[in-house]
Amino acid sequence: MENLNLVGLPNFVSVENLSVEEVEALINRAEYFKNGGATPNLTEPIYITNMFFEDSSRTHTSFEMAERKLGLTVIPFDPAHSSVNKGETLYDTSLIMEAVGVNIEVIRHSQNEYYQNLIRPQNHQHLDIGIINAGDGSGQHPSQCLLDMMTIHEHFKQFKGLKVAIVGDITNSRVAKSNMELLHRLGAEVYFSGPEYWYSKEFDKYGKYEELDKLIPEMDVMMLLRVQHERHSDDPNEKNFDAKAYHEKYGINKGRYQALKPNAIIMHPGPINHDVELSADLVESDKCMFTRQMQNGVFMRMAMIEAVLRGRKLGGLK
Repeated sequence: MENLNLVGLPNFVSVENLSVEEVEALINRAEYFKNGGATPNLTEPIYITNMFFEDSSRTHTSFEMAERKLGLTVIPFDPAHSSVNKGETLYDTSLIMEAVGVNIEVIRHSQNEYYQNLIRPQNHQHLDIGIINAGDGSGQHPSQCLLDMMTIHEHFKQFKGLKVAIVGDITNSRVAKSNMELLHRLGAEVYFSGPEYWYSKEFDKYGKYEELDKLIPEMDVMMLLRVQHERHSDDPNEKNFDAKAYHEKYGINKGRYQALKPNAIIMHPGPINHDVELSADLVESDKCMFTRQMQNGVFMRMAMIEAVLRGRKLGGLK
């Protein structure tokens, strides 16, 4: 049966302002779509564009698949051949998109909270286009966060009392920041591990830092993070980085895999640095949810896009 508790939002830029009830409704809606549920009947064409100013394969492709499954018209956008290279601002680019008839922009950008002046224009500005955040700098990654919640819920059917470890390059990870906050609110017990120089005391309010091998036999979910070398230009630890040493101390190898609880799962937002965060021969193992996360991403992004359609009353939806 179709879930009737539907979410409506004018924009989808963060998980911080979502209520627990809204998160649960989005998960239920995504699971409904995954199980073959009917997509909403749109009574007018909807135009959407994907503006990715940072490289992406999973998120970009997943959003486009979600858009096509919902029956939206996707307007191509290539930053490399746009007027951004002539100094055009993101606001002006968005103004153009609205003027030509685009209803919603899906944006990934290197600047934290790039969306603020798009969703809260100044008094002399009149931009009114739907914004979905596909990742902002080291800030938020709401769609990855919610597809992760869907994957955990699909496996365990609940969050309360689950023990979840977030491991790796935490300081630079928008995935970690979105997930730790939401997991904490959903009732999970959050733990952290990885190099201490990539951990900040500000995360203590969400969970506890521990050595990896103390966590392995106790955790229900091992959430691994990619080492983000591209964000380490000012990090003195980058020049001394050794992939083999990192894997031995903080990676999931066969020994650690075998020490996991029988029903435990491994997650990774991708792309995976093979034999760094995770042994290459474990990427498609039974406990690893890497491909499941990507599958679920399509359906969760369908739910997110639908929420903005409803929030803006587009396509005849309410």
